[in-house]
Amino acid sequence: MAGPNLEVFKFSMYLFIPIFALVHFGDPEWYHNHVLPYRAMLFPPEERTNILFPKDQSGIRAELERLKAERKTKTEERPQDA
Repeated sequence: MAGPNLEVFKFSMYLFIPIFALVHFGDPEWYHNHVLPYRAMLFPPEERTNILFPKDQSGIRAELERLKAERKTKTEERPQDA
C-alpha cells in the first residue's frame, strides 16, 4: 500500500484543481479576451437578427416572399460562369 502521503496528495489534487479552474476561467478579463471574440465569430450581431417574428399567416407569407425576392436578386446579380 502507498500510505497516507498518497491519500493526502490525491485529496489535495481533487480539491485544488477545480478551485484553480474556477479562479482561472472565472476571471472577467479572461472572459473578455477569450470568450467574447469567439462568440462574435459564432453568432451574428443583434442588429442582423430578426427580433420581431410574424405571428399570423399573412405575415409569415409576406416574410417568405421577401426572403425569396432577396435570394432571387442575389442569384441574378451573381455572374453566370458557364
